[in-house]
Amino acid sequence: MSDSAAVLAPATRDAAAARPLAATTTETLIRMEGVTKTYDAGEIAVHALRGIDVEIESGQMVAIIGPSGSGKSTLMHILGCLDAPTSGTYRLEGKDVDELSGFQIAAIRNQKVGFVFQTFNLLPKASLLRNVELPLLYAGIGGPERRELARAALERVNLADRARHRPAELSGGQRQRAAIARALVNEPSLILADEPTGNLDTKTGLEILEIFDRLHVKGETIVIVTHDPRIAERCERVVEIVDGRIEDDKLT
Repeated sequence: MSDSAAVLAPATRDAAAARPLAATTTETLIRMEGVTKTYDAGEIAVHALRGIDVEIESGQMVAIIGPSGSGKSTLMHILGCLDAPTSGTYRLEGKDVDELSGFQIAAIRNQKVGFVFQTFNLLPKASLLRNVELPLLYAGIGGPERRELARAALERVNLADRARHRPAELSGGQRQRAAIARALVNEPSLILADEPTGNLDTKTGLEILEIFDRLHVKGETIVIVTHDPRIAERCERVVEIVDGRIEDDKLT
């Protein structure tokens, strides 16, 4: 299953340049203990992660950096419940993800995690409003409420006036803003962004970073996987991954 298909898998809603300052919190949102990931590549086992221990508090803005092949993307996939560890424990909001059913995992991807991809992953024939509505549709939200929430999310990224446009009618920066609106629409606990400025020019990339700054100020928890040092400089914390291990973890 592709990342985008997994993110949009149906699930019903459970009942149950100084960097700006975010609201303070002491709640642990993410806790990983001894997390490994090994891929079977025929006769050779590829050890993507080799014992990750990390905690992320609610409201933090964290950059995950490292060279290509270091394990950054694998770590992001596990954080977003797109993949499972080979060993170790991953707790999200205090729940051991390994103990959850497939249905519960799908609900987490739909309701607890907002994804922002480098390539936007927008439906080309659908309007921006429809694209932003999709997570709500899969969560079982009715039409009028769904459209109202989608419009509100577009308003947060200054795209309300483009709601009826299709992605091809917009710039790359506008498409990425639409992707951020889609990530926000279900009010997730965690926003995961994979190289969110990778396909954008410098000026547009800075505009996207300013949106993340504003979200951070409002208390959103944001984890950004990036090669871009400009992004790392704007985050309050930088976690460096090298050869599947945490090489450095520091506040900036």
